[in-house]
Amino acid sequence: MLGEGPRSAARQAALLFAVAGILALAGTVLPFERPRLLGAVAAAALVAAAVAWWLPWERFGERAPLALCVPTLGLLSAATWALDGIAAGTAPFFMLMFAWVGLHFSAWAVAALALPAAAAYLTPLIAADRGPVAISGGAVFIPAMVVVGMLISRQVAHHRRSRAQVERMERWRAALSATLAHDVRSPLTTAQFAVETLAEDGPGLPKAQRDEIAGMAIRQINRIRRLASGLLDAERLDIHGGLRLDLEAVDLRKAVCEAIGYLSAPVAVEVPAGVRVRADPERLEQILVNLAANAIGHGALPVVVEAEAVGPDLVAIHVRDHGAGVPEDKRAVLFTRFSAADTNPQSVGLGLWITRELARAHGGDVAYAPQIPGSRFTVTLPAAPVEGSPRAGPREPARSPGCSPGKGAQR
Repeated sequence: MLGEGPRSAARQAALLFAVAGILALAGTVLPFERPRLLGAVAAAALVAAAVAWWLPWERFGERAPLALCVPTLGLLSAATWALDGIAAGTAPFFMLMFAWVGLHFSAWAVAALALPAAAAYLTPLIAADRGPVAISGGAVFIPAMVVVGMLISRQVAHHRRSRAQVERMERWRAALSATLAHDVRSPLTTAQFAVETLAEDGPGLPKAQRDEIAGMAIRQINRIRRLASGLLDAERLDIHGGLRLDLEAVDLRKAVCEAIGYLSAPVAVEVPAGVRVRADPERLEQILVNLAANAIGHGALPVVVEAEAVGPDLVAIHVRDHGAGVPEDKRAVLFTRFSAADTNPQSVGLGLWITRELARAHGGDVAYAPQIPGSRFTVTLPAAPVEGSPRAGPREPARSPGCSPGKGAQR
């Protein structure tokens, strides 16, 4: 009965109905003019209690228990009439009803209940000719009920927000722990192995092999740095709502080839030479690594990165995998923080959310489209001036190590 949600709300209302019914039944022995009516009110209240307790309210929606206010007002009005228009016996239940609404529903629901409650309270007083003093008391009592209900509603909303903040902090703690446990340990182990190998056997190794081992260590250290930056970015986006970008013209093919060098599986690159975007190079790398790693971790090979112009001002970057795709019921939450669509126990559910926020910070966006088979994530970014135009920057080489121009490459 305690807790939140329609089931708990309805069962609390059932308890109020039961108490009202028992008290009304006890009142039938008192010298009122309408004991039978009071007995009928008692029986109806007990029936309403049973219905409120046993109905599957969770099937009808969060606001469904508000419908219980209708029989409540009817019973309270009838009980006031049966008590010869003496409101003292029913006024506490009017107040309890507003407190119950405030506990479980919004302040708007409390306000909407004001006029029906005023009618239910004043009608039997007027019909019983209780006099202007008793009736004018409603001018004080009814606003007081509404204010109490609204205060309770606002206070409950405040506590819910505070609880949500605590839960969010707990999610951050869990996210950080998961990242350290699953995403940092592997590159840290690799970097440690590389450093130990150089320390023990470095002088006896050929220069090319030493350079390869050192490069491996640097790549893994950079991977750890990006992971830390990702969590910091998420915190900055959450608290400050924005990021500082150092925008410049970036050769997209070169950026893709460098980004996939950090990944553990081959990725085909089918980005035409000469395509340039206006982006922060580090943030662009983060976007590309996030999407490609997501395709490797949740999809199936081959993973392909493509690009095409979308009008004169935008470039679309497509990351395609050939896996099972994203279930339809998960697509709406793909780009939310701590996404429920992410079923990988080693993922913290931040990658796609950060990717979307980074794309939007550049003036673009990211979207998902199902493929047969697989998934395709598309990032749109502003296009940079075409090489050779008056606004273009220095010419960059079209060929990058590990990517062969024109055919796509794997690394």
